[in-house]
Amino acid sequence: MPPNTTASTGQQPGKSGRRKGRKARLIVLVLVLALIGGLAFGAYWSISTVRASFPQTKGSLTLKGLSGPVEVKRDNYGIPQIYASSDADLFMAQGYVQAQDRFYEMDVRRHMAAGRLSEMFGKSQVDNDEFLRTLGWERVAKEEYDTKLSAATKKYLQAYAQGVNAYLQGKDGKDISLEYAALGFTNDYKPQKWTPVDSISWLKAMAWDLRSNMQDEIDRALLTSRLGPKQIAELYPQYPYSRNKAIVQEGQYDELTGAFEQGGTSGTSGTGTGGTSGTGGTATGTAGTASGTSGTASGTSGTASGTSGLDSQLTGLSDALSDLPPAVGVNGDGIGSNSWVVSGEHTITGKPLLANDPHLSPSLPSVWYQMGLHCRSVSSACQYDVSGYTFAGMPGVIIGHNQDIAWGMTNSGVDVTDLYLEKITGDGYLYDGKVKPFETREETIKVAGGSPKTIVVRETNNGPLLSDRAEELVKVGKKATVDTAAPDRGDGYGVALRWTALQPGTTMDAVFAMDRAKNWTDFRKAAALFDVPSQNLIYADTEDNIGYTLPGRIPTRSQDDDGSVPAPGWDPKYRWTGYIEQDALPYEYNPPRGYIVTANQAVIDPDKYPYTLTEDWSYGTRSQRITDLIQSKIKNGGKISTDDMRQMQLDNSSEIARLLVPTLLKIDPGSKDVREAQKLLEGWDYTQDTDSAAAAYFNAVWRNILKLAFGNKLPKELRVKGQCLWVEPVNTTGPADEAGKVRECGERDPDQAQPDGGDRWFEVVRKLMDQPDSDWWKTPKAGTRPAADNRDQLFKRAMIDARWELTAKLGKDIDTWTWGRLHRLFLKNQTLGTEGPGFVQYALNRGPWELSGGEATVNATGWNAAGGYGVVWVPSMRMVVNLGDLDKSRWINLSGASGHAYSAHYVDQTDKWADGELLPWSFSDRAVEDGTTDKLVLKP
Repeated sequence: MPPNTTASTGQQPGKSGRRKGRKARLIVLVLVLALIGGLAFGAYWSISTVRASFPQTKGSLTLKGLSGPVEVKRDNYGIPQIYASSDADLFMAQGYVQAQDRFYEMDVRRHMAAGRLSEMFGKSQVDNDEFLRTLGWERVAKEEYDTKLSAATKKYLQAYAQGVNAYLQGKDGKDISLEYAALGFTNDYKPQKWTPVDSISWLKAMAWDLRSNMQDEIDRALLTSRLGPKQIAELYPQYPYSRNKAIVQEGQYDELTGAFEQGGTSGTSGTGTGGTSGTGGTATGTAGTASGTSGTASGTSGTASGTSGLDSQLTGLSDALSDLPPAVGVNGDGIGSNSWVVSGEHTITGKPLLANDPHLSPSLPSVWYQMGLHCRSVSSACQYDVSGYTFAGMPGVIIGHNQDIAWGMTNSGVDVTDLYLEKITGDGYLYDGKVKPFETREETIKVAGGSPKTIVVRETNNGPLLSDRAEELVKVGKKATVDTAAPDRGDGYGVALRWTALQPGTTMDAVFAMDRAKNWTDFRKAAALFDVPSQNLIYADTEDNIGYTLPGRIPTRSQDDDGSVPAPGWDPKYRWTGYIEQDALPYEYNPPRGYIVTANQAVIDPDKYPYTLTEDWSYGTRSQRITDLIQSKIKNGGKISTDDMRQMQLDNSSEIARLLVPTLLKIDPGSKDVREAQKLLEGWDYTQDTDSAAAAYFNAVWRNILKLAFGNKLPKELRVKGQCLWVEPVNTTGPADEAGKVRECGERDPDQAQPDGGDRWFEVVRKLMDQPDSDWWKTPKAGTRPAADNRDQLFKRAMIDARWELTAKLGKDIDTWTWGRLHRLFLKNQTLGTEGPGFVQYALNRGPWELSGGEATVNATGWNAAGGYGVVWVPSMRMVVNLGDLDKSRWINLSGASGHAYSAHYVDQTDKWADGELLPWSFSDRAVEDGTTDKLVLKP
């Protein structure tokens, strides 16, 4: 998260709403605190040291292993476009160029994915490494490389690694990046050669952050300790299918053929692809329908719900999960994205327009890397002409377009993880009435500046025992009690994880197949290989076709298990029964409405589909707003332009404000000062612009509504640790909290939880609005503030509390209030910029930026009600592809192309990103050449 730099308000940047503990971010740096001294370090950190790591971008270089010359053309933002005459040369050059710009980032990522952070950063990362070794991402990646991937993919991975290693050859750490120069003071770590498995492991890290509902499983189980089934169901309401449309609206599953059939559409290429490699077994049984209410958690046989021992164990597991360093997201929580496509029927160009903006944690450098990969002549010898966004450390392009098609992604949210409570007996575990032996392996963790540590990983038939990685979880497991239907405790209980990403798959094959796809049929075949993580894929092509497909290895479950809470591992009826066949997964091709919207909402209505994909969709606030914007534009024959798509991405409308403000305005706040704040909401259009005082006040009211209505009713295990509820007052004479003073950051009510404020809470509150006397609206007296016995009394108190909270944060003069002063983005280098000395943070970190947008808006600059108003996830990039003229497409990145802190391209896109601008996206040879400012020739 951002450094402890404060703006004039004295407010610290907000933190993510999930628990942040001993290892809350990507790294660490107790080791940096041991730097020899500021003066010595400052003398070493010279201009020459900084510049030594900058890449050569002009002239020529010899690259051993190339079969012919390769050109690297960069525009004035440093974005590279590579031109080669063979596939191997193209991907070798990609490895070289990405290492030039981002090798330190690549190195940290591969150590994280492999559970080897301690090798770089010392003993502070041993706990992280133990957990990651237990998951075994690198082991699975190696198995994928050895047994699953095609020969061509292996060749590309080898070429990419060869390019990275060509860059590393002969370089010391300080020649690669400024961060290595800092690390050199405290350990003797030296960068090692890149391998193909390093690239594949990164896919596992990405899948981990997009793992769907694991945290919801834990939270629902914890809720049973304090709430009944009805209350839990109120906190996890059913998806509002009648109000917020699912993605797929045409077609349904055909029980006779076992395939998804789409009727009433144009085109004939919508058929499935059959049993593709990596799809797993066939779907046996219906796995229950998707119509059940999520979150009932009523205690199925042996689930151990509502017991203090298991509650503590799950709390510890929750802490361990959220403490892991995020790869691309917010540890799986709060992650969303927007993508939509409009057919040529409704566009100015007469060809499709496709938009995408994935919502991820802000990081510096951005998780995305923009580039183009071009064969001078596309042929069997050189098959690629593609441009878009990829990850540093991985060959190919993940999201973007080639000469024929464009595609985007959002997280599907399908449930591909399950937690199992396991009965441990001696050296084994109970399953189906018998004790089965654990599969075990030893893992040795090397520690910079310390002795290595060896751990034993135990696995059940449901997966690795996560509970082995924390002593407190082991102790609790031995003491945990469960309901009478469960077996005797024996030597205790453990918690195991089953997750589709822990099986070898073919996602790396899918990346290259999508990059060279020429039409819908090619794209669907490529998508079938994209088994983990499951994503919503949207599609458009230059022939004016649009489409959507849901790929992924998606498990089926028995009717006794909907995957919403941890299940008893000893009972065979809770085992997965298979995987949904690719032919049976939902898709759409050229729907009559002429557009497709995906924004993490439900994929399909349950009455059209027999399989449970998940019970934990996003509730469709963003997706329906995008749909409404499209419909308002195309009604009466209107047409959509590229800039219209950009403007839709920037929509700041607050749907929860639209619901609540009319009620808030009817309440007499009983105070002149609070009435002054209430007047801000009169005539407000619910748009959360940077300079909006109304947006600032409403969001403070919303946050206090959540705190008052739910904070003291949720189990304390769900509270968010170490968050910033309040800051010191600034010339305030108003009331503070019940203790008579304003809390400082980091303090929390010890027995109070805090909702995160996401669109699930929108839906919870929406349903409760019609129940003004619900118990949820009751809250006790606090200090001088009276108890609330109904909805309007609670709203009144929230309005009062919000007035004085903002007085403390922004000052007494309401005329100076703005949403942007509260809602700020700090970009922080995810290693030395997290907890290092202040001068190191100052050198590496950037910000703040005052932003518009907010939680569950299309312009999803998310904040977390548990931790303040600071920005914790963002549109990590934005793009609009124009299939009528690819050179008129537009794109932007959160930061810049470079990972070098003093490069001109470190954050050169951020100001424009914050202002909602997009950059020209050149694709044709002529357009790229016209925009080239630097040209480097790599010679064999």
